[in-house]
Amino acid sequence: MSYQVPRGTQDVLPQEISKWHRLEELIRQFCYVYNYEEIRTPIFEHTNVFKRGNDSSDMVNKEMYTFQLENSATSLTLRPEGTAGVVRAFVEHKLYGQPDLPLKMYYCGPQFRHERPQKGRMRIFNQFGVEVLGAKDPLLDVETIALGWSFVSALGLSDLKVLINTLGDDASRNAYREALRAHFKDEIGSMCADCQRRYEQNPLRILDCKIDRERAIMKSAPKMSDYLNDESKAYFQAVLDGLDALGIPYEIDDRLVRGLDYYTHTVFEVVSVNKEMGAQSTVFAGGRYDGLVEYFGGPQGMSGIGWALGLERLLLACEAEGIDLGEESGLDAYVLCLAPQAKTAALQLVTQLRSSGYRCDMDYLGRSFKAQFKSVERKHARTAIFLGDKELESGEVTIKEIDTQKQHTVPLNDIVAVMDRLFDETQEAEGGCTCGHVHE
Repeated sequence: MSYQVPRGTQDVLPQEISKWHRLEELIRQFCYVYNYEEIRTPIFEHTNVFKRGNDSSDMVNKEMYTFQLENSATSLTLRPEGTAGVVRAFVEHKLYGQPDLPLKMYYCGPQFRHERPQKGRMRIFNQFGVEVLGAKDPLLDVETIALGWSFVSALGLSDLKVLINTLGDDASRNAYREALRAHFKDEIGSMCADCQRRYEQNPLRILDCKIDRERAIMKSAPKMSDYLNDESKAYFQAVLDGLDALGIPYEIDDRLVRGLDYYTHTVFEVVSVNKEMGAQSTVFAGGRYDGLVEYFGGPQGMSGIGWALGLERLLLACEAEGIDLGEESGLDAYVLCLAPQAKTAALQLVTQLRSSGYRCDMDYLGRSFKAQFKSVERKHARTAIFLGDKELESGEVTIKEIDTQKQHTVPLNDIVAVMDRLFDETQEAEGGCTCGHVHE
């Protein structure tokens, strides 16, 4: 019997979680200043939320975790992506009726896909994504890209480039699909099974094939840009002009189609060019979608745009560029229990400090003084507090500042006031607060 995590999943251990916390904190900071609000949708949805009509994507056809409820016709699917659930919620709760559209939202949580696990690609993975619903404007496309670009830049990532393309409006895409069908008609029978399926469902997705990508027929395929009508050309040019205005560099990739069928007009990927990333180089990606709101029963013609970023992939990108997200801040205080009969008093003391916002801990194993002081060092405690027989008798404890080695003997009743004074002095000396203390 195996007691290991399932293939394609991982445990995030306590010593690793600080990196995740820092990423999630930064995510929320950027979304706050961009005026994006968080939305949380169920981890599973009705299957038709994701499997819509004649969808050609690998995600829908191969990778979804779908299950049937016992003695029921209800089919549910663990969410493989975030956009569909957000749009479903937007329509179900009639958020399109709000007076101040577009509605800007973000989400952060696990997604599930049954695909071949490899570096940077898991079967359970965590995504941060943004969705802007209720308005169609090239500058909104620019804004969403700018949010993501600002976020990854703030982390210090520099080995990145923006790839961008347009799929045009419905008329442009229909013309392009027919051109692709004519182009691949004579050779499609010798191409991979996925390409043959895509030929019937959505020939644009043939361009995304990893198996036949080096074939001459792929390299000579017609370009989307040759089939854009004037309106689609003007929309895409306005997006590029907006990126230029914000100083965001980009490359036009006329083979970029993305992996989901609902995209229209702008599609983009921000990829790492660092060789350590290997095949899984996409850091975040997305695009505009014009038909999803209407599919879920919302107003006709209401558009949206969004992108998603895999946190596991982002951590790999930071590691590849040598970016240290740093360790979680250490303890404010560690209470050393110097006698068994002082244990209850030690627990009272750490509880009192915690209620005042200090991050602290104590020994529960009855270890020696030397062993406990090793914990002070390992946990990077700023102060050590000694509590034993003598302290219980006198009603006073000794606080030791680890950096300066200064010691202070103070009444137990005054310990919070003394800690406040010590930490305020440290803050003034350092020119700002670097401790973990929760300040009011």
